[in-house]
Amino acid sequence: MAISLDELLSAGTHFGHKASRWNPRMLPYIYGKRNNTHIIDLRETVKGLLRACHFLTRLTQKTGEILFVGTKRSARLTMRASAERAGQHYVVNRWLGGTLTNFQTIRSRLKRLEQLEKMEKSGALAALKKKQISSINRERRKILRNLEGIRSMVRPPQCLIIVDPRKENNAVLEAKNLNIPIIGIIDTDSDPSRIDIAIPANDDSSRSIQLIIDPLTDAIVKGRARLGLVSEAQKKAALAKRANYLNQGDEEPSN
Repeated sequence: MAISLDELLSAGTHFGHKASRWNPRMLPYIYGKRNNTHIIDLRETVKGLLRACHFLTRLTQKTGEILFVGTKRSARLTMRASAERAGQHYVVNRWLGGTLTNFQTIRSRLKRLEQLEKMEKSGALAALKKKQISSINRERRKILRNLEGIRSMVRPPQCLIIVDPRKENNAVLEAKNLNIPIIGIIDTDSDPSRIDIAIPANDDSSRSIQLIIDPLTDAIVKGRARLGLVSEAQKKAALAKRANYLNQGDEEPSN
């Protein structure tokens, strides 16, 4: 992992929330206060990042699967592109209740998606009435929008990477219920005691998020490469797709 304090400073990674919004459990990760805004101790950021990278490389060397979770607007593009680059799963639009704890129901919705796609490919959909076609297309788009990133996930993941655990509270609760480790980018308003590996950082800035997520993704790719799971062609294709996503600005890539 090659990341410097200057890079973190340049990305605004050290800016926390207003002091009035802080969680007292974040005290060990706070350097000080400036203009009533908490400043994150970037030394703790680097420590958390190093721990997370080592953990992810070891885990993926054992074929562990990772779920990237980031539904806030500033995180969506980075989380989706990074998950695809690493050959992992993602949730970037909406966390559906039971995604982990009621996994079989989620799988049934994905099977329904497969049925709808087969209807379209076979031409069976075109034979229906316009109203039915419209209804089926709406259903397909809805399932795809919410579950596209976990289509290939046939078992619960072995780790979650979460941007802003406070916002992704339901994902945190389900992971804790199943004893799934969580790596979290946490701002000064979060509770680090709920996270297994905390990376204190600004979780609102897209630049800050990307700077933290990139080395985590590299660590996963490194672990998978040692198992021969990631080819050079796959890496290049994923990187090209990532660049395409990020060039779209704040717009979510179309399906």
